[in-house]
Amino acid sequence: MTDKTGMAGHVRQRGEPIRILLVDDHPVVRAGLRAVLESADHLKVVAEASTAAEALAAVDRLNSHDDGPDVVVMDIELGEGTTGIEATESLGRSHPELPVLIVSTYGAVSDVQAALAAGALGYLLKDASPDQLRDAVVKAAAGTWILPADLARRALGSGGGQEPALSPREIDILEQLALGRTNQQIAAGLFISQATVKTHLNHIFGKLGVGNRTEAVTAARARRLIRG
Repeated sequence: MTDKTGMAGHVRQRGEPIRILLVDDHPVVRAGLRAVLESADHLKVVAEASTAAEALAAVDRLNSHDDGPDVVVMDIELGEGTTGIEATESLGRSHPELPVLIVSTYGAVSDVQAALAAGALGYLLKDASPDQLRDAVVKAAAGTWILPADLARRALGSGGGQEPALSPREIDILEQLALGRTNQQIAAGLFISQATVKTHLNHIFGKLGVGNRTEAVTAARARRLIRG
């Protein structure tokens, strides 16, 4: 039996470790993150990258052998003038079902909002505890949205006003939700997989600060993000 269908071309067997692509431009930081993550038997770093281009190449290379990662752990600042935001956007276009967890030194509202708008499934600071990091990776690999409460309060506008922007595809899905469509119907109508729909829903719930489909539609209507 399989534990889940891999989001990027890899079918993870039950009991197999979660496969991680680690993207950070500092080798020492990557080594530290790898040590923390691989201290747990259920986590395995299968590739490392220091730039957006290297990250994309690593995913393609691994997928070509049916060994794609289950989750990407991404820094904000990368080598060769690229950023984790750009890398996340690029991965979202080529591998929309691959979850990205941003792990950064910086917790500025603008960084968090930009990461979420780019399609990241979550955001964690590098001063998080080893247990918090490992738990966040497990949740991200399962498609669960991750944002610590202190970052959420700032990034989602409770006191600052600005909210992370929803992407055009997320607006499309909200409009489908408002029509009462199921995940299967949304996937068929938008020519995407149900797993992709679920990933988008997690992003939408996080950005709107809601917990379910009904609340998402209500919030979207109240903020005039969708018609009706």
